[in-house]
Amino acid sequence: MATTSIDKSQITGLILAGGKGTRMGSVDKGLQAIDGSTLAALSLQRLKPQVASVLINANRNLDAYAQFGYPVLQDEIPGYAGPLAGMHTGLRQCKTPYLLTVPCDTPGFPQDLAQRLAFELKLAAADVAFAVTGEPNNPELHPVFCLMRTALLPSLDAYLRSGGHKVAGWLLQQPHAQAHFTDEAAFMNINTPEELKTFASQPHTAA
Repeated sequence: MATTSIDKSQITGLILAGGKGTRMGSVDKGLQAIDGSTLAALSLQRLKPQVASVLINANRNLDAYAQFGYPVLQDEIPGYAGPLAGMHTGLRQCKTPYLLTVPCDTPGFPQDLAQRLAFELKLAAADVAFAVTGEPNNPELHPVFCLMRTALLPSLDAYLRSGGHKVAGWLLQQPHAQAHFTDEAAFMNINTPEELKTFASQPHTAA
């Protein structure tokens, strides 16, 4: 019987911090202060135990991101083309068979994210698995929380060349699986200063 786990030595983690932060006032979201830290630092703290190595996708303040001690990759596709551009760069630079992506603005994501996604990916013999919440018959997709085989790079190249730009649009074209999480709050992304204050005021663990 095939194993339904993937050793973390086979997984590289990618923090997606390359967006414009428009709703945050066009500031760099990943570097916004929270709980004596930053959104990106809290996300890194969650991600590191789940993977063998870490990459950071950023398009500005590169020196600040470099202070975290991990390689910082700019989008190879110009013009702030969205999360898929960051995934594209991550796949090109990834040295392991699998890439796990998470955004920098959701620091409460599950501590077993990689494990759960790996289980569903292997169980379904899929090429990618992503997180969902909500009712099984009407799930809410969280496609930027995904574990994918790095062999998908040619497919993503072709999708981007065709003008595609939606993460879910590309993922759903692949042999895919979904990992259902019951804690919807874990996937609350922080887009505005008000949401940043709300998250900081709520009890949560950062590890």
